Amino acid sequence: MTSQATPQSVSGQAETPRRPTAADFLARNRGGGLFTETINQRIGAVLAVAAYRMRLAPSALTLINLALGLGASAAVVSLAPAAARGDVPPWILGVGALLAWHLAYSLDCSDGQLARVTGRAGPAGARVDILCDVAVQISLVAAISATAVAHTPDVPAWLVAVFAGTWMINLVTSVLASTDTASASLMTSKSLAVRIVKLVRDYGAVVTVCGVVIAFLPGWTPWLMAAFAVVNGLFLLASIGQSARKAGLVANDPQS
Repeated sequence: MTSQATPQSVSGQAETPRRPTAADFLARNRGGGLFTETINQRIGAVLAVAAYRMRLAPSALTLINLALGLGASAAVVSLAPAAARGDVPPWILGVGALLAWHLAYSLDCSDGQLARVTGRAGPAGARVDILCDVAVQISLVAAISATAVAHTPDVPAWLVAVFAGTWMINLVTSVLASTDTASASLMTSKSLAVRIVKLVRDYGAVVTVCGVVIAFLPGWTPWLMAAFAVVNGLFLLASIGQSARKAGLVANDPQS
């Protein structure tokens, strides 16, 4: 029988045999934005404590996140036409999805905390985490698009396509941020004003806005899609410009 991994402190040194607390897990979080750090990472720390006591592996939390995220999005997709007809109260559908998406995202935060504190972080777990994130976010895009089409049947097909395409920028930049070659943030300041501006790309805040719109303003969903497409598209262009500038557009003269 193998023993459970010994928890590690924030400094990386082995701790005493005491059980880690939520504060220990929270100290090993990797941020994610003002909303995420304030809400989801804290919930994730509590979930990590429960998972540790139940002796769950970090990947178990990742798979629960996947099931919750996909389930909530599938419910929105399947019930969007009924909500548009008034057969299902949109607020019940939207609020239910919002809570499920947030729980799923908090589990996504907790799996990394659990892996780092218990010393179980590794490339295999990271791969599972990224793939599950891709699946959940694809389902979220489908849920938002289905809501838009159900409530506004004449929504342009190109808007759905552009929205879906630009949304994937979030996944690409998240993967790049986990590598040593990733470029620095476009806005490196840690001031409150800058962090508030960054809420437009904070996944916790984004999920909240999506759930609220689906619940209370479903007819505005096409405008929500357009707004996200513009924000993510501008971020992509700015990131390309920053990366190109760092790479250098003019080669150095080797003889100078």
